Amino acid sequence: MKQRDFTKGNIWADLFYFSAPIMFANLLQVSYQFVDSLWVGNLLGSNALGSVAVAGTVIFTVLSFIIGINNTTLTILSQQKGKGNDEGLQSYVNAFIVTLSGLAILMGITGYLLAEPILNLLSTPESMMEDATIYLRINASGILFLVGYNFISTVLRAVGDSKTPLLFVSIAVVLNIVLDPLFISTFGMGIQGAALATILSQGFSFIFGVVYIIKQGLIPLKWPSKPEWQEVKLILHLGIPSGLQMAVISAGSAAIMSVVASHGEGVVAGYSAAQRLDSLFLLPAHALSATVNSMAGQNIGAGLWSRVKKIALFATVYNAIIMFVFAGLIVFFASFGIQLFIRDQEAVRFGARYLTIVAFFYPFLGINFVLNGIVRASGAMYQVLILNLLSFWLLRYPLSYLFSKWLGEDGIAYGIGVSFMLSSLFAFGYYRFGKWRTKQIFQKE
Repeated sequence: MKQRDFTKGNIWADLFYFSAPIMFANLLQVSYQFVDSLWVGNLLGSNALGSVAVAGTVIFTVLSFIIGINNTTLTILSQQKGKGNDEGLQSYVNAFIVTLSGLAILMGITGYLLAEPILNLLSTPESMMEDATIYLRINASGILFLVGYNFISTVLRAVGDSKTPLLFVSIAVVLNIVLDPLFISTFGMGIQGAALATILSQGFSFIFGVVYIIKQGLIPLKWPSKPEWQEVKLILHLGIPSGLQMAVISAGSAAIMSVVASHGEGVVAGYSAAQRLDSLFLLPAHALSATVNSMAGQNIGAGLWSRVKKIALFATVYNAIIMFVFAGLIVFFASFGIQLFIRDQEAVRFGARYLTIVAFFYPFLGINFVLNGIVRASGAMYQVLILNLLSFWLLRYPLSYLFSKWLGEDGIAYGIGVSFMLSSLFAFGYYRFGKWRTKQIFQKE
């Protein structure tokens, strides 16, 4: 597969051709969870589906932290790629392998031993406790696979290859579709089968990925060895705040749900369905964020600041075009989309109304994704963490609460939409006037 050198060439073409595979890979990741829930719900019933959902919140928290760490991987490795420092790239790949393997093993042991206490903290119903514990423990045992195949994909994107990771995700999804009913029903393994199907799918994808990149020589690998302390220190220094960003987002989403819940069951159901569609509509923005992180990282490493500025401008325009197209589609198909998930008339009415209001604020949220991705590429992880804290806790949660008191249930959408606008101003303000350009993440040689 071709690796893109983002320090030269057409920026528009790079944005499109690099972000498209990432968007499809993210779509497959979403479908992975959807298919898993579909098989469990239909073959084992609602109680088992609830058990998977509860355990899934813990797994999602771990995955969010991994995604945060992988943002650091993108930043460090793309800058090394931009510098043309193959030795440094190989050395940091080794440091990430050793550090992330250690963290994965630690998280796996902790998750297995503390599965039941963790689920008790989440107030898991007694009827679901046994299945949820089994599901969580098996997933904890295979967390190294989850970390591994996400890491390989991120390294490839850092060096300019977004197509090969799509292959790895596709393998995991197809295997999960086949193994789920086989293990759950044919082999009669129940909830254990669902969990085993997940980790075996991820495990095979991870092993295939390792063999593939070694044979193709896609990543400068060496036999794992003890990394330099300075490398580990940098990974943790940037990785911890990057991982915490995802925790801030998860906690902020939970706080907003408390506002939604105060308006009754119909609003909760409609909002929940709308959020499922939200996750699809925002896939291009997420893909652009990862794309500009890779592109800007290489150019920052090469010292090409004029191209970094163009990447930010072009990606913002590209985001606006895509998000406005999506907003127009939502206006026409909001009710139909909500009815894919629920049939209750009140819930459908609110869900459709919520989407049509908030849709035209999506371009502002996309600006956050793009500009935070640019800033993150410099290594300014703490600054992006602060921007996320401001976005969720100073703006989105308070405004959704205040607007809902003022305008009723419609105020939830208006409050969230206005918070998108204001947080994009914060993001632009820091991008334009902040000191992220002076960030030096590597020691001067």
